[in-house]
Amino acid sequence: MGDDGRMHAMEDDESAAADQIRAIDIYPLSNYYFGSKEPLIFKDKTLADRVIRMKSNYAAYGLRTSVEAVLLVELFKHPHVLLLQIRNSIFSLPGGRLRPNESDIDGLKRKLSRKLSANGSPDASDWEVGDCLGTWWRPDFETLLNPYLSNNVKGAKECTKLFLVKLPESRKFIVPKNLKLIAVPLCQLHENHKMYGPVISGIPQLLSKFSFNIIET
Repeated sequence: MGDDGRMHAMEDDESAAADQIRAIDIYPLSNYYFGSKEPLIFKDKTLADRVIRMKSNYAAYGLRTSVEAVLLVELFKHPHVLLLQIRNSIFSLPGGRLRPNESDIDGLKRKLSRKLSANGSPDASDWEVGDCLGTWWRPDFETLLNPYLSNNVKGAKECTKLFLVKLPESRKFIVPKNLKLIAVPLCQLHENHKMYGPVISGIPQLLSKFSFNIIET
C-alpha cells in the first residue's frame, strides 16, 4: 500500500472512531435549583454495623443488588458529577438497593425520587435512565467493590450497577438536610481512590467513550 493509501486508511479509521463516540448534552449548574427536606434516617452508624446488616440481609435474600446514577452538569466549562456527601467526609452516588424482583431502571428511578425530589415523590417518570456504564462486585462482606468477578469467587455478596442518567435543561433537587449534593469535576475524581473510593474515582474512565456537548442557556 502506498503512502496515499495508508493516509486514506488512517483517515477512515479516525472517522469511524469519531462516529462511535456519542455526545452527552450537559447543562450549566446554575440551571438547577437546590432545596432541602427532612433528613434521612441512616441504618448504619459504623462500618461494623453495615457489615452486620449486610450479612443478615444476605442470609435472608441473597445477593444485594444496588443501582447508582451518574448525573452530569457543567461548571467552569468542565463536566462535573453530582455526588451526595455525608458527614462532610463520605461521598456516594445517588441510588441504593433494589427491592426483590424490582428492575434496575424502576429501582433507580424510585431511589432518585426518594433522595432528590420533593417529599420522595413516587412519580419517577421524569428521570431519563440511559446506558449502564459498568458493574462492580463485592466478593465478601469486608472487601471493596471490584470492576470484575473472579472465577474463584463463589457467591458474591453485592453487585452495584452504574447508570448514566440524562438531566433536563433545568430541575429542582430537593435533598435531605443531613446530605449535601455537590458538583465535583471529573479531573478531581480521576484515580482519586483515597477520597472517593474505587467506583466514583473510576467514573472518568467509564465516560471516556463519550464526548460532552455543553449547552449554554
